[in-house]
Amino acid sequence: MLYELYIENLAVIKSAHIPFSDSFNVFTGETGAGKSILIDGINSILGQRVTKDIVRTGEKKATITALFTNLDSSICERLDELNISHEEDMITITREILSNGGSIARINSRAVAISVLKEVGQHLVNVHGQHDNQILLNPDRHLEIIDSFGNDESLLNDYTDAFKRLQQLARTIGELKRLQSSKLERLEILNSRITELGALNLQPNEDTLIEEEYSICINAEKIINSLDTSYRVLNDLDGSAMENILQAKNGLERYSDVSPKLEPLCERLSNVYIEVQDISEEILTISNSIDLNPSRLEYLAQRRLDLNHVKKKYSLDIDGLIKLYQDALEEISTLESSSDEIERLTAQKDKLLLEVTEKAKRLSDYRLKVAEKFTARVCEELKFLNMPNVVFKVSCEKGKLTVHGMDSMEFLISANVGEPPKPISKIASGGELSRIMLALKTVLADKDNIPTLIFDEIDTGVSGKTAQRIGFKLREVSKIRQVICVTHLSQIAIMGDNHLLIEKFTDDNRTSTSVTQLNHEGRVKEIARIMNGEILTPTALKNAEELLNSVE
Repeated sequence: MLYELYIENLAVIKSAHIPFSDSFNVFTGETGAGKSILIDGINSILGQRVTKDIVRTGEKKATITALFTNLDSSICERLDELNISHEEDMITITREILSNGGSIARINSRAVAISVLKEVGQHLVNVHGQHDNQILLNPDRHLEIIDSFGNDESLLNDYTDAFKRLQQLARTIGELKRLQSSKLERLEILNSRITELGALNLQPNEDTLIEEEYSICINAEKIINSLDTSYRVLNDLDGSAMENILQAKNGLERYSDVSPKLEPLCERLSNVYIEVQDISEEILTISNSIDLNPSRLEYLAQRRLDLNHVKKKYSLDIDGLIKLYQDALEEISTLESSSDEIERLTAQKDKLLLEVTEKAKRLSDYRLKVAEKFTARVCEELKFLNMPNVVFKVSCEKGKLTVHGMDSMEFLISANVGEPPKPISKIASGGELSRIMLALKTVLADKDNIPTLIFDEIDTGVSGKTAQRIGFKLREVSKIRQVICVTHLSQIAIMGDNHLLIEKFTDDNRTSTSVTQLNHEGRVKEIARIMNGEILTPTALKNAEELLNSVE
């Protein structure tokens, strides 16, 4: 439940500390005193959209803080999932609205996203304002209300799961059919690709190896001549490099005994001679290995052209082309088997469709039973709310399967004897809509775990005995839910056990709004004002006193 609310710099409210009881809280005050601002403040801590215009003029920010206590186990579980503490089953929610347009939300001083605030808020408070009557005017919401009253989601969840599987299966089949429609064109592309790349029998790094061999072949004659020249320079007996190294070595050896320094030089020349001899033999081997085969050169030149062509055509290197070829083989295999897959999935879909249809029928039968009980309960509540001749019905029609089932439901009403029930949107007045919504809230009050119900001017369009009945009903609901009600009527105000007065005043040329918790004497004066205006005569005060005493 909402235990207390603190507001600072919200529109005309400079600061206000508002305590709440756990049963029936009423707000009263003159028109324009700021009651709507109070509701805006509560909506803000529930994650609703706010604008910078709501910040009090001249202030940097508005702050709204709410303390919720006695949290239900369901909201505690969700808070655990969000890793938000709730010691002693209570949390503090704060919303700061900045004058520059931004806002900051916190739960227990921890900053959270507005989406989290909204999710948590919908488990804490249900706000009903005049705009919420749109729920009654929108038949799409009526089925949701019936399901909520049924309070058994097993059939709906079972159906929804099966229907979503059916949808996914239909999407898969549709995608396969779409692919199949362009299958011939795609197969032609893939076959062409496989034929072209498969004929080349590409090998990893082949283009690099081909380039190297091609470069050697095209320069083979020049390379052989160069190798022959090098070989002759090293090996010709007449002044060859090897002969000269050998003569130098032999010359030094003659005097190595005389001069010890010559011995290491002799050894080094001996090593050089062996190295040059080895180089000479390798030159000869390379020279003999070079093939001056014109046909090989022709093959390499053509292979080089073929590889460069496909590399340029597909903008891929050799490794990419090999992968492209392999992917084409896999895709063509999939396409060729898609017809069989479509047949298999279609048979599966037909079977699932029968299952979903059967589940939809069971759900529909259950809803009809729920609608019958719901109708009886709502009619009972409406009669209490001074609509004795009301006929309330739920129109049920079956149609195509949707995620919600095969049913469409709409609330019908006849408020006058002899008139057939018609859609609420066509005949209900503002006062009737308010009473119908209160009846729905009453009927649904024990079907959810939302601890706090807020009614903003639910008394619109009603007076007298009807207003009194609304007050009784709100008080009845407050026995199982915390109720907060903004009202203009004394018949409703006297029913509250916590009466808060909203007043506007001027101080230092600034307009401000205060919120005061009234004691018995204050309530007498406020009830008298509501009934008789600003002039509080002894008779008016006495009448107000008697009214309060009759319910307290």
